[in-house]
Amino acid sequence: MQVKFGNSMSDFVYLNGKYPPAIEAQVSILDRGFMFGDGVYEVIPVYSGKAFALEEHLERLQQSLDAVEIKNPFALADWQGIIQHLIEINTGAQDAAIYLQITRGVMEKRDHVYSREMTPTVLVMCRPVEFPSQDKNTRGVKAITQEDNRWGDCHIKSINLLPNVLLKQYAVDQKAAESILIRNGYVIEGSVSNLFIVKNDTIRTPPKGRNMLGGITRDLIIKICAKNKIVAQEKLISEDDLHDADEVWLTSSTKEIVPVTTLNQHKVGGGVPGPKWHQLIDLYQAYKQSVMRG
Repeated sequence: MQVKFGNSMSDFVYLNGKYPPAIEAQVSILDRGFMFGDGVYEVIPVYSGKAFALEEHLERLQQSLDAVEIKNPFALADWQGIIQHLIEINTGAQDAAIYLQITRGVMEKRDHVYSREMTPTVLVMCRPVEFPSQDKNTRGVKAITQEDNRWGDCHIKSINLLPNVLLKQYAVDQKAAESILIRNGYVIEGSVSNLFIVKNDTIRTPPKGRNMLGGITRDLIIKICAKNKIVAQEKLISEDDLHDADEVWLTSSTKEIVPVTTLNQHKVGGGVPGPKWHQLIDLYQAYKQSVMRG
């Protein structure tokens, strides 16, 4: 994925009730998001000017807000209006990504203790995106494994992402696309993605829990498999299972479904995207097109 983050005056954001140019948008240094990473976020793909799986993303946003005791400042219809307006003034009918962030708000002084009556800071951005081309010519990516050293509430989509940043950076330094995280001998997810494996034509993904952020794309793949009578299990995956897999995939809203063809310097399967990936990427693209036409 390539996101074009320019400083053009034509780039507008939503910030606390206004739509300023991105270059002019300002947040107080006393905002708890800046001071403590005290906030949550969502990333929503936009295809041909239409937000994809918007209600599912906003539902997950609500779950994160509830978990950290921040009141949702808007109803569903309000969010839809803000997001659609940003799409229209920034990208029109192009492909894009919405970044939505809510922090607890601005405090009078730096203090770990917060008031539940604070007014949240709301930021929404929309920038053009080039989504990955995934077809028969896709070659796949390299991934490595690392111990999962993040906190215990990874089901919250927190803006406090320093562990993920370091895990992802280490992967890139090793010329890999992603770090697959291992906790107590079991695979959890990637630093910025969910994970699937295939063994003997059965698709598996780790079950949801506090250690993992349940992805929207992950959930859609499970639904697509059920609709098409493809065996897909939410089941614990050991590190041995990962290394013995016929196929390994990474999924996210902006990456969609990416095949891993090299893991820790060893080929996965035959070292090329496998037949189940080809089947699922076709089904996913067909589903996506049907939703966007609807």
